[in-house]
Parts: sequence; C-alpha cells; structure tokens
Amino acid sequence: MSGKVTAQSVWREYETGVEFNERIGLYDTVRNNENFFVGKQWEGVRTNGLPTPVFNFLKRVVLFTIASLSSTQTKISAAETGALPSGCAAAVNSQLERLFESNRMGSLIREFLRNAAVDGDGCLFSYWDSDTESVATEVIENSRVFFGNVNDRRVERQPYIIIETREMLDSARARMRLAGADSQSLRPDASNRAASGELHQGDKVTALLRMWKNSDTGTIWCAESVRGAMLRAPWDTGLTRYPVVWLPWDFVQDSFHGQAMITGLIPNQIFINKLFAMSMIALMTTAHPKIVYDRSRIAKWDNRVGSAIGISGGDVAGAAKIIEPAHISPQIAQFIEMSVSHTQTFLGATPAALGDVRPDNTSAIIALQKASSVPNELTRQSLYQAIEDLGRIYVDFMRAYYGARTENGVSFDFSLLDCSGLSLRLDVGASSYWSEIASMQTLDNLLVRGKISFEDYLKRVPDGYIPEKEALLERVTEINGSVK
Repeated sequence: MSGKVTAQSVWREYETGVEFNERIGLYDTVRNNENFFVGKQWEGVRTNGLPTPVFNFLKRVVLFTIASLSSTQTKISAAETGALPSGCAAAVNSQLERLFESNRMGSLIREFLRNAAVDGDGCLFSYWDSDTESVATEVIENSRVFFGNVNDRRVERQPYIIIETREMLDSARARMRLAGADSQSLRPDASNRAASGELHQGDKVTALLRMWKNSDTGTIWCAESVRGAMLRAPWDTGLTRYPVVWLPWDFVQDSFHGQAMITGLIPNQIFINKLFAMSMIALMTTAHPKIVYDRSRIAKWDNRVGSAIGISGGDVAGAAKIIEPAHISPQIAQFIEMSVSHTQTFLGATPAALGDVRPDNTSAIIALQKASSVPNELTRQSLYQAIEDLGRIYVDFMRAYYGARTENGVSFDFSLLDCSGLSLRLDVGASSYWSEIASMQTLDNLLVRGKISFEDYLKRVPDGYIPEKEALLERVTEINGSVK
C-alpha cells in the first residue's frame, strides 16, 4: 500500500478535496464568518460616504457560548477494565495529566471551540515531537484538512486524511535533498483559498501530509510531499488511530464539514447594522431644526449666539420660520432590541446567563442560568467525546513511543498497552464531577469517624496531596501485614 502513494497521486487527492470545498462554498463561508466575527461587517459594500456602524453582538454571543462550554476544567480518567499490569492506570493517568498541562489544553480547547463556532469545524492534530520526546497537539483550520470520504465525518472510517501546510521554500528544498530528489526543480506556488480568500504568491510551497491505514500492518502510515516531489517517503508511525480529532459545530447530512454557529446569524447582524445605519442617516439629515428666512428682507442669516438680525421692512413675524425636525419611529429601536434579544435567547445567552439581571433572588438566578445552558448541552457532549478521542490518541502515542519510563519511583513499560485483552475506559467530564476538594473532605470525615482504615484513605487520596504517597502506602501495608 505504501508503494502506491506518490507525490502526483497525493496532489490529485488534494485538488479533489479543494474542489469539494469550493463546491460547498467553504472558503467563502469561512472568510465571511471570520470578517463578521472580528467586526469587518461592511466588507465589499459601496457606502458612498454613508455611515457604516457595527454593533457586533455576534461576537458576544459566540464568546459567551465558548466560555460556557469551556469554563470548567475537563479531566480524563483511565480505569483498568481488564487483566492489566500493576500500576498501569496510575501510570497512564499521570502521563495524561502531564500531556494536558504541557499542551495547555485549556487554551487549545477554547481555540478548538472558537474555530468550530465561527468556521464550522474544529480540528486537533497531534504528532510526536522528537525534541521534547513527547506528544504535541495543535489546532488546524478546517480549510486545511481533507477527508478521503467527504460524506462521512467519522475520522476512523476515512481511507486517508490530508493536512495542508505552507512551508518555506528553502526548508522544503533541504528536505528534498535529504530524500534524494532534485530540489532546484521546486518553485514557489500559490496557496489554496483558505481563510484569507486570496491567492498568495511568495517564497512558500504547499506541503501535504497524507495519513492512511495500512491494511497489512494495521497501523497509520504517513507521507509528506509537495507538488511533483516527495519530501519524505512513506513511513510507519506505529499508531493504530488517526492523530486527528474532528468536531463539527452543527452536523450537516452527507458532509464531513459542519455548519458554523455564525452562519445562520449573519442575516440578523446585517439587519441590525442596516437599521442603525438608516437611523444615523435620518438623524444626521433631519434631526436638527432648519431655519427658513426671507432673503428679500434678510440679506444674511447670523447663527451667532445673541447676535442681532436686521430685516428690511414688513412684519418681523413673517421674516423667518423654524422647521421642526422629523421624528424617527420608536418601532425601529424596538425592532433592534427585539432582534438582539431573541437571537441571544435562542442561543441560550439569556439576560440571567449573561448577568444582566438584578441579583435579588440568587437561587432563582442560578436555576435560570442552568436552564439557559440546556441548548448547548449537545455541543458540550460532543466536546467531551472529542476530548475522550484525544485521550485515546495520547494513549496510542504512549504505547508506540514511550517505552519503559519511571514516574514517581514506579517504572512502567508503556509498550504493554497493546497486550491482548487490555482495555482502558476514558471518562471525560467537568472536573467538578471529580472535585478533589469535596473528595478530600469526605475522606477526612470518614477517617476521623473510623469508617475507613488509613490504608484505604491513602489509596483514595488524589495525587499531589501527600508527598511520596506510594512509598507511604507500601510502608503502611507492610506494618498492617506484620501486625496480622
């Protein structure tokens, strides 16, 4: 299978993916959504000097939703469900916690959700960093990821996955020389229509990473190429899962790309901006009173405060008249307020959730806030599933690359994770589900009341609370054994 992959075949697959994205309007949608999110909401509109107000309530709604979904820390718990070597779950949990910390998972998840809400899909890509001897994870834009089966959003069902990057020309030529290819034949090319929506010519080339499952070895193989040349020949990664996590915001039938949260809200934002613009024009042109005077009797009108205006004969009452300004219908303000309010409410951003209510009854406010989070519950569960998939990818990397490691004085061979009959259950949820403070308080109370032994207490204390807990537990176990 690896021998069939060539630079030409990978480029043809890449062009097929670009054609599909263009056919569904992905690049235009991403560019338009990004502009509206950052506040560039009058792009391409010829205003002829008229006001272009931007009241970007979309950004507040999106940021509120992202914050509500990622406000609680998430945690992965690995449990032993089979005949596992001693200390397997503890070793895996320790490494998972370390990887989450080193990859700054909180920041990654927020960016991951932001891309899904604005662009339609979020993507996390993990790879082995040989410099740090660890797993690294980064966020990839959905316009740079191409699935082999565009009608299926399930990652593990894909025949292949291609990730596009823009690489410096000198770097690509150096890698080609290492691969034994003619590096001087490589020329800068234009990028695809990604978030910018334009073609960029310069000293860069489009590099493609192709991943696929080898049916003979059952592992993930990779190859890197540019147009017409290989950067790295196909190699076996040793992984059994694609190192890709994919999260569409709203599922679209028969497509691996989802629909962004912003896409359906842009017409509301345009409507509000137009109402504000027309109201501004009306205020600028008719809000101030105008004076009409008889030029045959008043040569020049003087607007200075307290100045005298002389007229030539006749009755003073008929020399000038003030035209009262036109009144703007109050329905305009009502429609603006109603449009913003309804849009926010339908998305769960109610006044109670946003904190725009008086805190007279805190219990009622908390109940309303919990009720307002219900519309986002499906997205929250999809996020938890995505983090669980990331945890399984990390465990796959541990099995393939870690080998024997020593953690807190305990050695464990991570290559044993592929033993027959081995299974790990990864539970994902808000960290409040495993509240360490509440757990410690409960354990303390049970120990003080004599309901549990000190040995049971040590086994259940979360890591980090007691220095050298494992050594202390072994000592207590020895003492209890000798007493018996």
